[in-house]
Amino acid sequence: MNITPSPLTPHLASEADEHWMREALTLAWQAEKVGEVPVGAVVVKQGAIIGRGWNHPIAAQDPTAHAEIVAMRAAARSLGNYRLTDTTLYVTLEPCAMCAGAMVHARIRRLVFGAADPRAGAAGSVFNLLQAAPLNHSLDVSGGTLAEECGELLKQFFAQRR
Repeated sequence: MNITPSPLTPHLASEADEHWMREALTLAWQAEKVGEVPVGAVVVKQGAIIGRGWNHPIAAQDPTAHAEIVAMRAAARSLGNYRLTDTTLYVTLEPCAMCAGAMVHARIRRLVFGAADPRAGAAGSVFNLLQAAPLNHSLDVSGGTLAEECGELLKQFFAQRR
């Protein structure tokens, strides 16, 4: 897996973005500890985490148990609403098409991701589902926050399995 910093939306990450991405990295380490691909995610609203998740499709025997989906489910339960308006989702790896589609349906306001995924990224690396004109909602997208740290965790994980 080739994980690289995102050239998609260069930006200077704010202190808040880095703080929340570190929270997502902590969750990615949880996934790594149990042998799952180390991806973590948090959903933030008004300066507080309302949903957390890490990859665990193997343990859950659930192909939808990606970090982003798990975090959005937790956030929806927390709010008592499937619409996650005015929220930001932080995730350590650029989302896949499934997760990006769920973000659009949930009406997430903003996505901040760490490492780009040039093989399956749906936030601009392979295609951009999050800002597709025909859809009824689009997200503000920022990539590359703590990309080196996020990418290194993934590289180490896959290197151990080869």
